[in-house]
This record gives sequence, structure tokens and C-alpha cells, in this order.
Amino acid sequence: IMLLTDPEVESSLLISSDEGATYQKYRLNFYILSLLFHPEQEDWILAYSHDQKLYSSVEFGRRWQMVHERVAPNRFYWSKMGLDKEPGLIHLETSISEGQALYVTCKLQNCTDANKGKPFPGYIDPNSLVVQDEYVFVQVGNSAGRPIYYVSAKRDVFTPMKLPKYTLPKDLHVISTDENRVVAAVQEWNQNETYNLYVSDTSGVYYTLALENVVSSMGPEGNVMIDLYEVAGIKGMFLANKKTDNQVKTHITYNRGRDWRLLQAPRKDLRGNSIHCVLPYCSLHLHLQVSANPYTSGNIASRDSAPGIIVASGSIGSELTSTNVSVFVASDAGNTWRQIFDEEYAVLYLDQGGALVAIRHTPLPIRHLWLSFDEGLQWNKYSFTNTPLFVDGVLGEPGEETLIMTIFGHVSHRSEWQLVKIDFRSIFNRRCTEADYQTWHLLNQGEPCLMGVKRIYRKLKPTSRCVMGKTYSVSMTSGPCDCTEADFECDYGFERRTDGKCTPAFWFHPSSMSRSCTTGMTFLNSTGYRKVVSNNCTAGVSVEYTARRQQCPIQAPKGLHLVTSEGTLSTKLGTNVTFLLFLEEGDGARTSITLDFGDGHALTYSNVSSIEDGIKHIYKAVGIYRVTATGENSLGSETVMLYLHVTCQLEYIHLSAPFVAVRNKEVNLTAVLWPSQVGTVTYIWWIGNNTEPVITLEGSVACTFSREGISTVTVQVSAGNTILQDRKSIAVHEYFRSHLLAFSSNLDDHNPDVAEWRLDVSRVIKNSLIEATGVREDRLLVTVLPGLPTAAEFFLLPDKQLTEGKAEKSYAHLDQLSEVLLNALNQNLVQFTLRPGVQVTVYAAHLSAAPLVDTSENHSGSAMLMLLSLVVVGLAVFVIYKFKRKIPGLNVYAQMQNEKEQEMMSPANPTGATPSSQRDLVHSLEILDTEFNSRPIGKYPLGLTLICG
Repeated sequence: IMLLTDPEVESSLLISSDEGATYQKYRLNFYILSLLFHPEQEDWILAYSHDQKLYSSVEFGRRWQMVHERVAPNRFYWSKMGLDKEPGLIHLETSISEGQALYVTCKLQNCTDANKGKPFPGYIDPNSLVVQDEYVFVQVGNSAGRPIYYVSAKRDVFTPMKLPKYTLPKDLHVISTDENRVVAAVQEWNQNETYNLYVSDTSGVYYTLALENVVSSMGPEGNVMIDLYEVAGIKGMFLANKKTDNQVKTHITYNRGRDWRLLQAPRKDLRGNSIHCVLPYCSLHLHLQVSANPYTSGNIASRDSAPGIIVASGSIGSELTSTNVSVFVASDAGNTWRQIFDEEYAVLYLDQGGALVAIRHTPLPIRHLWLSFDEGLQWNKYSFTNTPLFVDGVLGEPGEETLIMTIFGHVSHRSEWQLVKIDFRSIFNRRCTEADYQTWHLLNQGEPCLMGVKRIYRKLKPTSRCVMGKTYSVSMTSGPCDCTEADFECDYGFERRTDGKCTPAFWFHPSSMSRSCTTGMTFLNSTGYRKVVSNNCTAGVSVEYTARRQQCPIQAPKGLHLVTSEGTLSTKLGTNVTFLLFLEEGDGARTSITLDFGDGHALTYSNVSSIEDGIKHIYKAVGIYRVTATGENSLGSETVMLYLHVTCQLEYIHLSAPFVAVRNKEVNLTAVLWPSQVGTVTYIWWIGNNTEPVITLEGSVACTFSREGISTVTVQVSAGNTILQDRKSIAVHEYFRSHLLAFSSNLDDHNPDVAEWRLDVSRVIKNSLIEATGVREDRLLVTVLPGLPTAAEFFLLPDKQLTEGKAEKSYAHLDQLSEVLLNALNQNLVQFTLRPGVQVTVYAAHLSAAPLVDTSENHSGSAMLMLLSLVVVGLAVFVIYKFKRKIPGLNVYAQMQNEKEQEMMSPANPTGATPSSQRDLVHSLEILDTEFNSRPIGKYPLGLTLICG
């Protein structure tokens, strides 16, 4: 016996080896959330902790060892004898990131990286690993937004599950995997509250529809509950609640979903009155939810040890309701039903179905129970306590062969639990003999052949009151039946018509089923039918319906598929990409595969089977690559392409924009990325007060500002799952004057080249200029430029009140202020203290002030002379540029769109070229630092700037 202590008090195990007489305490250094015992080795246990760690013990919890970290909850499984190579193997799902997980296998006591297995090549979706019997299932998301489901049978390679082509599943749950067949519930693209049931062949790969629109609900832990119940003790028998015209009706099948029918309601009610209920308008409907609590019975129960006996709660009518619920029993495997209670009761099986115990479901305290020895025909009332008890649950002794049960509850809501142990052995005075048994033929509405055999069971007579005991075992004899059409279901790709015949679906090509054929070998050519799995019929129409063995046709490759193992079309730079290839038709053993990665590298393989684990490749540069796969044999070839986006993480962006702009003059805005190449990027621009953004694929946009004042520009850059942004404020005026500033060299030693530092120092420089010259604060802007050596720029703005409508007077006034500032700078009057002992002097760079912009249309004759002068200067600059000479003090505002284009622009709209690194985010209004330092020339009031590139 193992007991777990309350984790809020301590984390310990109490273990007893003498049926609870004594206990030994073992302290743990982790908190147990769940335990999983080995199905054969009783001392082997897996424990899952609160911090997603999995521990193992081979000593019944006395000593523990950590197996793995970051394990998904409830996604760890013991190995299965006969399938896995080692008995101590563990299948588990580990979390890699928020959207990625891995399926790995580990040795029980030695889970190292060297000993880990990776049965599935690539990442899987979180919480998708299912290991059940001989099947393993995983799910992988793809670029189309629909998951791909893979299955492995008998621990073989993984293959995509083949549902009918246009099923397009949104969700899939594995319901059953016994008898070498998978039953899956699939929510299709047009379903919200219902699921369709699909059944597979023995490989678990090919699925056909069994029942549509099965009801689903949400469980207590957010899990999906499908209204499907597999009846214990009768192979191939299921009950399901199907929604038809907004009504929920219960259906039953005896041949694994091949045929379904409604349940015939009882002929009489509990009091012996006749029930008028005619199929298909009225039938019996059952609640099929099985209790997740082991101490309560749920709505329906059946046992392997009592074949044919089914107890369930439900209602009679045109549909299933939650009102007027009664309890019904069937002792002939669901052919006929009897009402046994008109209220909800919990029913337990004792003595392998030889006795049934019923306790009323009620919030009130009770002290009676009911006992039946004849499969629910008659019930006797017994008192189990003198004081009425609020019943919390009922627990039978392990196995249904005993006659002992325990009821636990509380006398009042404030009292502790009380346990009442009930031993029914005193009621029986003898053990059963052979004369107490009878034979029972399993039928389906009188039809004795079910799943290809006639089954005859030995069961207790209803009139016998005796103890069967642990030595009794269910015995069954069977006889073969001739095969009929009812023993065959439609094969994959075929659909059943109203006349019962199976014909190909419109999307299916029967010839494609020979796709795994090898020349010289044979394959099974489907007739459109396949025998229901585990059906044992013989002869009859077997030859007509069974697939025929034929020689594999020689055919060219067709249906070549190329995907990444993660199902995505993007990957990170430097990571290993695994490409998977599938061939639908063609001789895979004789079809060579060539995979061109699109980056100058290619590989060729002699056949498809040699690349079952995928082809790995690492890309060394960002970009979009056209990956091409070609399958070729002597009869032809087929090519498929995949466009793979190789990206890297966007770390930093910088918005390059002028600090001051001229109203109604075009300015350029540029987003600079680091690193400069990150893959496909989208730019979202929020300019001024615009309510809608401008979205571009280029990193530059041109815009104008129609109003004077401060305008804000924000750019957001979206690259993959990363979105970064930068914001700049631009002062918009009719005209202005500017000048570059230089500093004593000691400032560079303290420049961290971050935006916040530049803002703070800009404010200090502005205050120093105002203090030295008396210029009004609203007339002056100062900005420190990115990069080293440290540089800055000041902007003189016009006084609107003084010069409104008098441009010439405004120009003169700005000239005067400019002279004042330059004189102060040239006389070393502008200084500031950066920190104690660090005195910084501000200088005027040896440049002419920026030209004023005259927005009027009239130009004097002298302006033409000035233009000719500009041309001369331009020629000189061109010569200087060609000889790569760098002349200090000669700067031109420039913005280069590319290396070959030249563009005219406003002197009030200087922007910078895109730097190649963060340290190159340089200078002035993001000035371009070319082979020569560019800067505007002269003081002419013309909207012209010479661009050399």
C-alpha cells in the first residue's frame, strides 16, 4: 500500500508491505502531481512533479531518480512488451518552446543524451503525443494552418494519417486502439459541437467514415468528451449519441461501426404500464459519460467479467433529455432494455455480475441500498447504517469477483469522513455449481452472426443465488459464419451509396493505392471493400469483396511531396532544417531523388526509402530559397518546389529622419535595421496625426508636412514574430538656419552612443548656448548626432510674431542671430560641465551656415548667376570626389537611394543613407558620411541642392 501525504504539509510517501499494519515514511525532494505504475513490473513507478520533471523508481517509491525535465503533463508512457526493444523504455514528450515539443524515448535508469531515442524526425505540436497499444500518434502544424497527424504502427516509421481528402480536420482524438484498429473522433472544418467517427485499417493509416455528428462536451479539466462508449465484454460493440436535426439520439453498433441502429425502448415501465414508443420516431436514449472519479459510477457501466449486462441512465422519447432520467438495464447486450429505477442511481457489479448493488444519487443523506441477484429483474432493499449518511462515493474491492464494498461519506457537512464496509457473503449460503449456469447466445435483433462468428456464453441463471468466486472465468464458444456484404466496410477512398454499394469518391483515384509498389512485386488491388478488422467470417462472398493481388505496375513517379519536418516555411539562420519527401505513386525503390537546397548545394539519393528519416541542411545566409525536389525513374520524372524563408532575429531599429523640415517640402524617412538582413520585413509608418498607417515592404518613405509645429513619426518593423519600433519628432517651419557643432575631444571618452545620453547632452548644450548668447529658448533647437566622433547641430528658427509676412526681414534677423552664436562659439564662450573635472568646450565646425529656403516663385537675375556658381562648385566637387580627396569643411546634404541614382532635394530635408551597422548611424539629420563630408554650400535663398553620387 502506498499513501501520499498532503503536499501543503510535507512531501512524503508512506509505504506498507504488510497490508497496512505498519508504514515506513520516505521523504521526497519534489511534489508528486501524478503517478504511473508499470503494467507488468509492480515496483516500477513514474512520478510527475509540479515543476514538469519526471522521476522513476524501481523500488516501489523507496528511492527515486530524475528521468527528464520539461516533460509535458500526462504525455509519458511505459513501453509495451513485445513492441519496444526494452521493458524499461519510457516514451515522453518534452517541451522545447511555447509552440514546439519533441518525442523522445529514454531508458528507465539511464536517460542521457547518448541513450535518448528520437523516433519522430522533427518537432511536434505541444500535448500531441499519444502512445496507445501498438500505435504512436503525433501532430505537426503546417503553414496552411491545418495540423498533419502522423501514426506509427508497431513502432515502425511515422506516416501521415489518411483521412478522406476533404475532411480538413480542426481537431482529432484517438478513442480506441484495441483489436489492431484505430477509432478516431475528428472535428471537421464545418463542425463546432460534434465530431465524426472514423475507423482505420490495421496499419492505422487509412480511415473511413463510421458515424457522423457524434455529440461532444467539455470535461471538468477542459478536455473534450466524446459521447461514445465501448461496451466491455463484447468485442466490436459501441454506443454513441448522434445529433440529427438538432436532436440527440443514441445509436448502437455490433460490428465496429459498420452498421448503426436506434435502441428499442422497453415495452413496459417500472410499474408495469405499457410504453408506446415506435421506431424511428421514439427510442431509448442513454447518457454515455463515464465518471472521471473512480469512486462514482458515472452514467453507464459494463464489465468484461459480466458480458451482456449494461446499466445506464437515460430517457425515452424522440431525443435524449436531462429531465425525467431513469435507470435502465440490458442483460442481452442491448437488444432489450428494462427500466429498474425512475431516479438516478449508482450501480456496482459484485461477484462478476452475479449481484448488482444500487445506491441512490441524491444530495440528501441515505441509509439504504438495493441488491439484485438476477441481472436487475428484482431488487431487495437493505439498510447499511443506522444513521443516515451523505454518500460521497462507493468503492468496490479490486476486481468484480468479490462481495465486499465500501461506502464513504459524512454524517453532517462538518463531520469527517466515515467509511462503511459491507460484506455480502453472509447472504449466500453456497458456491455455484454447473447446474447454476446456462448458455446465452449473443444476437443482434435475432441475427446470430456478429463479427463473422456465432458467440455462445456461459452465464449464471437468474434464479440461482450462489457465489461464483474468483475461480470463475467467462467462457465463450464460437462458430464460424459465411461472409456476407455486412462483414465488409468501404475501403479508403470509397463511399457508401444509398443502395449500400461502395463507389470511389470524386477525389479518389483507385490506381494511387499501388504507390508503394516495387517493380516485380505484387500489391493488393482494392475492390472498394475491406473486411471489418477482427471479423472472422470465412468463404461466402469473401472472394468477391476481398482485395485482389496483382503485379505492381511500372509507372513514373507521381504525387511527390516536399515539406519541412516542422511543417513550416521558415527557419532561423544557422539551424538544421529537415526536409521530408513522400511519393504517392511510382516505384520508390527505383526512383532516384535529387534535392536542390537553392543555395548552390544539392544531394542525390538512389531511392526514396533511403531518405525516410529526412534530409538535413543548414543555411548560412538570410534569404528566400527555392528548394527543388525531383523524383526520376526510367519512365519519367516529377518536380516539386518549396520556398523557404531563412531569417534571423531582428535586434534593433533606428528611424533616420530630419530634425527640422520645411513645410510642404518632401522629406525622406528611413528605417535602419540591425542586423541589416533579417528576412522578409514589413514596415508600418505612423506619420503625424494620420489615423491610418502607411504599410510598405521598403525601408524608406517620402512625405510632406503641411502644418508648422512638431510632428511625430513612428515606424514599426515586423520581422517574423518580432515587432520593434522607433519614434522621432520633427520640427516643421517655413525656413530655418543651421550649423554643425564640434566638441573638445574629451567628450568622446564619455559618449556611450545611446539615444537617452544624446537627448540629455542636447539639452545641456542648448542651455549653454542660451546662457552665452541670450537667444530665446523657442528660437533654438539642438540635437546631438549618433556616432563618433561626437557632433551636434543647432537650428535657428524664425520669430513668427516679429517677421510674419516679412521674409526678407526674417532672413536678416536670422543672419544676425547666427553671427551672434558663431561669434560666441569661435570665442570659446560656450562650455558645460559633463561631470566633476570634465569641462567640455563647444566649437562651430568650419562650415558655412545652411541656406535659407525662399518658398516664393520670383527669382531675380542674380539668382541665375548664383545657380551658375553652384554648377561650377559642383564640378569642383565632382573632381574632388573622383580623386578621393577629403577636404575638411565641405559638406552637402545628401540622400542616396542607390549607388546609381541622383536626386534633387530640399536643403531643409537632409537625411542619411542606410548604415551598415549600429555604430554607423551617423551624422546630422542623419547625414551621409561618404568619401567626402557633404554639407550645403552658400547662403542662397533657392530650393536647390547639388547632389553628387
